Amino acid sequence: MARVAIVGVGHSKFGKRSDASLRELAFEAYSDALDDAEIESSSIDGSVVCSATHYDKQRSPAGVVAEYLGLNPKPTFNVEAACASSAVGLRTAWSLVSSGLHDVIAVVGVQKMTELASREIQELMGRAGDVMWESPFGTTMPAYYAMYATAHMARYGTTEEDMAAVTVKNRKYGTKNAKAMFQKTVSIEDVLKSRPVSTPLKLFDCCANADGAACLLVANATKARKITDRPVWVAGLGLASSPMALAGRHGPMTSFEVTKNAAKSAYEMARVKASDIDVAEVHDSFSITEILNYEDLGFARPGKGPKLLKDEETELGGKIPVNIDGGLISKGHPVGATGASQITSIVQQLRKEAGDVQVDGAKIGLAQNIGGIGMYCSVTILRS
Repeated sequence: MARVAIVGVGHSKFGKRSDASLRELAFEAYSDALDDAEIESSSIDGSVVCSATHYDKQRSPAGVVAEYLGLNPKPTFNVEAACASSAVGLRTAWSLVSSGLHDVIAVVGVQKMTELASREIQELMGRAGDVMWESPFGTTMPAYYAMYATAHMARYGTTEEDMAAVTVKNRKYGTKNAKAMFQKTVSIEDVLKSRPVSTPLKLFDCCANADGAACLLVANATKARKITDRPVWVAGLGLASSPMALAGRHGPMTSFEVTKNAAKSAYEMARVKASDIDVAEVHDSFSITEILNYEDLGFARPGKGPKLLKDEETELGGKIPVNIDGGLISKGHPVGATGASQITSIVQQLRKEAGDVQVDGAKIGLAQNIGGIGMYCSVTILRS
């Protein structure tokens, strides 16, 4: 199997970006990635643009993004997998490069969300559920994940304080991330006293809608070694799906089977185990999601995710540091950009460029990105 590396990464500031359009956000991340790799745009021979539909007036955003980045007439591809769009974009780029069809591909994850009201966004996000059997009855993302939280609490005794601890941890690390939307710490009490959104989830248990972009430059081994002396290799790619409607899934709502399946594929491809991972970025759209992911990725046994938090094993210096760039809870969640943002953080860790949150000796990193309510899951394993 041909070796494929990430040779450059770029990241815009996440938040309410009224100063930039969709294409301008994409350029911000793309130009940052070119500077990081120290190459010209002429070195890029194709692009994969990742953006979830409906949040912006523009349809087929790959067209306007490729034009604005100066990549015409080179081919461009539009990839959409809800919140996992740009993680799937990396898999697409890996396939295009490893096949020999392209040498260097730019993966650009970008989303413009804050021009819509929260009520409009929740209605659109609800359509990530089954539009025949679920979303017409008023389902929203917080309500879906609240059901998982309630099930985990009932089966394992997980508490609201356990979930609040995720937010406290991630907000603490968000203060060290200049690109994050939120850079202020919160306490357990702050989380518990924040207004209810969908019981038992409260405002501070939830990530925020955001605008932003992130870019990955992906190259074959020959090009990678010419471009940089610090390539980060794509070691494992796992991608799985689940039935759209919750009624079509099996087992209790205390786990995402889609994450287990994607992780199994990624671990097998990379020839590693969960215990080999040095640092991880996991999907924390809601505080309960991070806890479920600890268990589904094999970092903790079922029901023991909260103990991993209590023992500070997911902190910097712990057994498996998780979301020490602040996670979605601090950075915000521009859905098309989130996967590439997570992977950018892992690349920086493996290149020993993570500054105040650098994990000593990190050689193997994992990024896990859920799309929708667990319809898709991507698990990416990278090596230095």
